[in-house]
Amino acid sequence: MTLSTRFTELFGVTHPVVQGGMQWVGRAELVSAVANAGALGFLTALTQPTPRDLHTEITRCRRMTDLPFGVNLTMLPSISPPPYDAYIDALVDAGVRIVETAGSLPPDRLSRLKNAGVRVLHKCTSVRHALSAQRRGVDAVSIDGFECAGHPGEDDIPGLVLIPKAAAALDIPVIASGGIADGRGLAAALCLGAEGVNMGTRFLCTEEAPIHRAIKEAIVSRDERDTELIFRQLRNTARVARNGVSGEVIRRLTENPEFEEVRELVAGARGRQVYETGDPERGIWTVGLVQGLIDDIPTVADLVGRVIQEAITIMTERLPALAGARG
Repeated sequence: MTLSTRFTELFGVTHPVVQGGMQWVGRAELVSAVANAGALGFLTALTQPTPRDLHTEITRCRRMTDLPFGVNLTMLPSISPPPYDAYIDALVDAGVRIVETAGSLPPDRLSRLKNAGVRVLHKCTSVRHALSAQRRGVDAVSIDGFECAGHPGEDDIPGLVLIPKAAAALDIPVIASGGIADGRGLAAALCLGAEGVNMGTRFLCTEEAPIHRAIKEAIVSRDERDTELIFRQLRNTARVARNGVSGEVIRRLTENPEFEEVRELVAGARGRQVYETGDPERGIWTVGLVQGLIDDIPTVADLVGRVIQEAITIMTERLPALAGARG
């Protein structure tokens, strides 16, 4: 059995499960495994040093799967922004037909993607931003609750409120993101009105995720309390793993809320070294509250299979039984 929603039909996948873009992690090994399991995975464009490298990674992923996958492109304000337009050229030239966008979404770039026949899934952290994305013409939105890893926005609204609010307000499919690791989360999200779920931390802790096993084991050993919110003073909040570096970032910004105070601590190269060396104290790395629900390191195929089966069991056996008990 499987679960069919507007999302699976629109994006051409078997299961309503998404592996969103993750910096340093969204590579061909993981994304192809997600695709082969019937879910939707995203290569992370900016993990690749250049647009040419992205084109090469897309080709490499296609050698590992003939099923749909996409590319994540996160566009954030920056003094020295990456060549976003060149990355778009690379993915369009490579024939990519699904893109996950995050951050800002300038109308000209969205038009370029849509004119190339690309379906766009846009990540949002509030209903108002999701409505704006819908008006601009995206095909679906991923709504990130406060539980999520990375950037949860500044409103601090958890998924139990945010998901049904978004589903009620929008006409396009809504993907629930943040705090989801298993079939219970998928079933709950569907009951709240979403048409699929996005899992980041849970896919980070799989056999195929291209990171050091020690980091996966660290996720298994930790619980939902082992994260920190940094950059709150800068109104650019990020949820990351609790370690000595994140604690120092909070201390410095509390004393002087200027980015220059922490620039060297939060450098992306240090976060990459965490995944490469297996040292969780090497730098800042993102993880969600959902790590409290993770207790193993399965293959992607095993993970997706059990998420779907558990959700189906809940929806076809547990919920009807509860309703019948009252009837």
